Amino acid sequence: MQKICGVDEAGRGPLAGPVIAAAVILDPNRPIQGLADSKILTEKKRLILAEIIKANALAWSVASASVNEIDEINILQATFLAMRRAIANLSILPSEILIDGNCLPPGLSVTAKAIIKGDSKVAEISAASILAKVSRDAMMLSLDHEFPQYGFKQHKGYGTKAHIAALKQWGPSREHRQSFAPVRNLVDKLVSI
Repeated sequence: MQKICGVDEAGRGPLAGPVIAAAVILDPNRPIQGLADSKILTEKKRLILAEIIKANALAWSVASASVNEIDEINILQATFLAMRRAIANLSILPSEILIDGNCLPPGLSVTAKAIIKGDSKVAEISAASILAKVSRDAMMLSLDHEFPQYGFKQHKGYGTKAHIAALKQWGPSREHRQSFAPVRNLVDKLVSI
Protein backbone atom coordinates (compact mmCIF):
# COMPACT_ATOMS: atom_id res chain seq x y z
CA MET A 1 0.00 0.00 0.00
CA GLN A 2 1.28 3.45 -0.92
CA LYS A 3 1.70 5.69 2.10
CA ILE A 4 1.29 9.25 0.87
CA CYS A 5 2.29 11.92 3.35
CA GLY A 6 0.82 15.40 3.07
CA VAL A 7 2.78 18.30 4.58
CA ASP A 8 1.78 21.90 5.19
CA GLU A 9 2.71 24.76 7.49
CA ALA A 10 1.02 27.52 9.45
CA GLY A 11 2.53 30.78 10.59
CA ARG A 12 4.99 31.94 7.96
CA GLY A 13 3.61 35.50 7.86
CA PRO A 14 3.02 36.53 11.50
CA LEU A 15 5.28 38.87 13.45
CA ALA A 16 5.29 36.59 16.50
CA GLY A 17 5.30 32.94 17.48
CA PRO A 18 6.77 29.80 15.94
CA VAL A 19 6.17 28.40 12.48
CA ILE A 20 4.37 25.04 12.68
CA ALA A 21 4.39 22.17 10.19
CA ALA A 22 2.27 19.04 10.14
CA ALA A 23 2.72 15.76 8.28
CA VAL A 24 -0.21 13.37 7.79
CA ILE A 25 -0.56 9.90 6.26
CA LEU A 26 -4.27 9.21 5.82
CA ASP A 27 -5.79 5.74 5.91
CA PRO A 28 -7.38 5.06 2.48
CA ASN A 29 -9.82 2.69 4.23
CA ARG A 30 -11.03 5.47 6.54
CA PRO A 31 -11.73 8.53 4.34
CA ILE A 32 -12.45 11.79 6.15
CA GLN A 33 -15.26 13.98 4.88
CA GLY A 34 -14.94 17.76 4.81
CA LEU A 35 -11.17 18.12 4.41
CA ALA A 36 -10.23 21.46 2.85
CA ASP A 37 -7.67 24.24 3.06
CA SER A 38 -7.70 25.24 6.75
CA LYS A 39 -8.03 28.93 5.84
CA ILE A 40 -11.53 28.43 4.39
CA LEU A 41 -12.85 26.42 7.34
CA THR A 42 -14.35 27.93 10.48
CA GLU A 43 -12.40 27.53 13.70
CA LYS A 44 -15.07 25.15 15.04
CA LYS A 45 -14.88 22.97 11.90
CA ARG A 46 -11.06 22.91 12.06
CA LEU A 47 -11.13 21.76 15.69
CA ILE A 48 -13.62 18.97 14.90
CA LEU A 49 -11.67 17.81 11.84
CA ALA A 50 -8.35 17.90 13.74
CA GLU A 51 -9.71 15.35 16.23
CA ILE A 52 -11.09 13.17 13.41
CA ILE A 53 -7.73 13.32 11.57
CA LYS A 54 -5.80 12.34 14.72
CA ALA A 55 -8.18 9.44 15.39
CA ASN A 56 -8.29 8.08 11.81
CA ALA A 57 -4.93 8.80 10.15
CA LEU A 58 -2.35 6.04 9.81
CA ALA A 59 0.19 8.53 11.17
CA TRP A 60 0.42 12.25 11.95
CA SER A 61 2.96 14.59 13.43
CA VAL A 62 3.23 18.28 14.27
CA ALA A 63 6.55 20.09 14.72
CA SER A 64 7.78 23.65 14.98
CA ALA A 65 10.69 25.99 14.46
CA SER A 66 11.08 28.59 17.17
CA VAL A 67 11.20 32.36 16.90
CA ASN A 68 14.97 32.16 17.57
CA GLU A 69 15.40 29.68 14.73
CA ILE A 70 13.31 31.90 12.42
CA ASP A 71 15.51 34.90 13.26
CA GLU A 72 18.69 32.86 12.89
CA ILE A 73 18.09 31.06 9.58
CA ASN A 74 15.14 33.03 8.01
CA ILE A 75 11.49 32.08 7.75
CA LEU A 76 11.79 29.88 4.65
CA GLN A 77 14.60 27.77 6.12
CA ALA A 78 12.77 27.60 9.46
CA THR A 79 9.64 26.40 7.64
CA PHE A 80 11.70 23.70 5.93
CA LEU A 81 13.19 22.74 9.32
CA ALA A 82 9.72 22.38 10.87
CA MET A 83 8.59 20.29 7.88
CA ARG A 84 11.61 17.97 8.14
CA ARG A 85 10.96 17.58 11.88
CA ALA A 86 7.28 16.75 11.32
CA ILE A 87 8.16 14.13 8.67
CA ALA A 88 10.92 12.64 10.84
CA ASN A 89 8.51 12.30 13.79
CA LEU A 90 5.99 10.18 11.86
CA SER A 91 5.55 6.66 13.23
CA ILE A 92 5.42 5.27 9.66
CA LEU A 93 7.89 5.94 6.84
CA PRO A 94 5.95 7.45 3.90
CA SER A 95 6.45 6.21 0.33
CA GLU A 96 5.87 9.69 -1.13
CA ILE A 97 5.67 13.20 0.33
CA LEU A 98 3.38 15.88 -1.12
CA ILE A 99 4.08 19.40 0.15
CA ASP A 100 1.90 22.48 -0.21
CA GLY A 101 3.65 25.25 -2.14
CA ASN A 102 6.20 25.64 -4.88
CA CYS A 103 9.43 24.46 -3.24
CA LEU A 104 10.69 21.49 -1.29
CA PRO A 105 12.80 21.36 1.86
CA PRO A 106 16.28 20.05 1.10
CA GLY A 107 17.47 16.79 2.60
CA LEU A 108 14.33 14.66 2.32
CA SER A 109 15.08 10.93 2.04
CA VAL A 110 11.77 10.11 0.34
CA THR A 111 10.44 11.11 -3.09
CA ALA A 112 8.69 14.45 -2.72
CA LYS A 113 6.67 16.82 -4.86
CA ALA A 114 5.60 20.42 -4.25
CA ILE A 115 1.99 21.17 -5.20
CA ILE A 116 0.79 24.75 -5.54
CA LYS A 117 -2.54 25.13 -3.69
CA GLY A 118 -2.09 21.53 -2.56
CA ASP A 119 -4.05 22.28 0.61
CA SER A 120 -7.19 22.60 -1.53
CA LYS A 121 -6.37 19.76 -3.97
CA VAL A 122 -4.88 16.88 -1.96
CA ALA A 123 -6.65 15.36 1.07
CA GLU A 124 -3.38 14.56 2.88
CA ILE A 125 -2.15 18.15 2.51
CA SER A 126 -5.57 19.51 3.60
CA ALA A 127 -5.33 17.34 6.73
CA ALA A 128 -1.81 18.63 7.42
CA SER A 129 -3.00 22.20 6.86
CA ILE A 130 -5.73 21.72 9.48
CA LEU A 131 -3.42 20.15 12.09
CA ALA A 132 -0.77 22.85 11.60
CA LYS A 133 -3.31 25.68 11.91
CA VAL A 134 -5.07 24.21 14.96
CA SER A 135 -1.73 23.57 16.68
CA ARG A 136 -0.40 27.06 15.99
CA ASP A 137 -3.64 28.73 17.08
CA ALA A 138 -3.45 26.78 20.38
CA MET A 139 0.15 27.95 20.88
CA MET A 140 -0.85 31.56 20.23
CA LEU A 141 -3.71 31.27 22.76
CA SER A 142 -1.17 30.04 25.28
CA LEU A 143 1.11 33.00 24.47
CA ASP A 144 -1.89 35.31 24.89
CA HIS A 145 -2.09 34.24 28.56
CA GLU A 146 1.61 35.00 28.99
CA PHE A 147 1.55 38.29 27.05
CA PRO A 148 -2.06 39.57 27.17
CA GLN A 149 -1.08 43.11 26.17
CA TYR A 150 -0.44 42.07 22.53
CA GLY A 151 -3.82 40.50 21.75
CA PHE A 152 -2.44 37.24 20.32
CA LYS A 153 -5.84 35.60 20.96
CA GLN A 154 -7.42 37.85 18.34
CA HIS A 155 -4.76 38.13 15.60
CA LYS A 156 -2.56 35.06 16.26
CA GLY A 157 0.57 37.19 15.82
CA TYR A 158 -0.26 38.63 12.40
CA GLY A 159 0.60 42.29 11.77
CA THR A 160 -2.83 43.82 12.33
CA LYS A 161 -3.28 47.48 13.27
CA ALA A 162 -4.02 46.46 16.86
CA HIS A 163 -0.87 44.31 17.01
CA ILE A 164 1.34 47.09 15.58
CA ALA A 165 -0.17 49.55 18.08
CA ALA A 166 0.57 47.14 20.96
CA LEU A 167 4.13 46.66 19.67
CA LYS A 168 4.64 50.43 19.64
CA GLN A 169 3.24 50.75 23.16
CA TRP A 170 4.94 47.76 24.80
CA GLY A 171 7.91 47.01 22.56
CA PRO A 172 8.52 43.46 21.31
CA SER A 173 8.32 40.37 23.53
CA ARG A 174 10.73 37.45 23.33
CA GLU A 175 8.12 35.79 21.05
CA HIS A 176 8.37 38.50 18.38
CA ARG A 177 10.41 37.82 15.26
CA GLN A 178 13.23 40.36 15.39
CA SER A 179 14.16 39.64 11.76
CA PHE A 180 10.73 40.74 10.46
CA ALA A 181 10.74 44.35 9.26
CA PRO A 182 7.89 45.78 11.41
CA VAL A 183 9.53 44.40 14.59
CA ARG A 184 13.11 45.16 13.49
CA ASN A 185 12.22 48.76 12.54
CA LEU A 186 10.62 49.28 15.94
CA VAL A 187 13.65 47.82 17.73
CA ASP A 188 15.94 50.07 15.64
CA LYS A 189 13.89 53.11 16.67
CA LEU A 190 13.99 52.12 20.36
CA VAL A 191 17.76 51.58 20.19
CA SER A 192 18.36 54.96 18.53
CA ILE A 193 16.35 56.89 21.16
